[in-house]
Amino acid sequence: MNKALIAALALTLTTAGCGTIRDSKLNPFNWFGRDTAAPVETLAPRGGYPVKVGKPNQQQVSQVSSLSVEKIPSGAIITAMGLPPTQGYWDTDLVPLNDGAPDENGTVTYVFMVSPPPAESPDARRVMNAPSREVSAAAFLSTYKLQGVRKIVVQGVSNARSVAR
Repeated sequence: MNKALIAALALTLTTAGCGTIRDSKLNPFNWFGRDTAAPVETLAPRGGYPVKVGKPNQQQVSQVSSLSVEKIPSGAIITAMGLPPTQGYWDTDLVPLNDGAPDENGTVTYVFMVSPPPAESPDARRVMNAPSREVSAAAFLSTYKLQGVRKIVVQGVSNARSVAR
């Protein structure tokens, strides 16, 4: 009984001293310290890399020449005309930024994307008059998605066109 009492007393004194060991460097859980937020160091450019939109091999149209929005019973049809640098551009798309949701100002932004002509095509380098090079693209916005939209913008490389309510 005497040995058990001494062992219990020794164990009690040892665990009472653990309170100071908890915060000391002897505790292996304290060897690396507490976690803190660290700045991220990266080789990426400030503001990040440009967001790739559209299909593979598509690029932005050089210039957006016109933009119109036509109301229909179920929403609106956005039609844009663009001017690529040469003949033969095809596969046009109006790609919405921000998943088609309006930003805090009520602006919905689209990027006018086109596919370049095949390199072996004889039309790949021809530059004729502007009307013969013009391409068009359209997108549909439902009535639900039009709620809160005040302005629609279509971007090209050298310019952007917008329509406001």
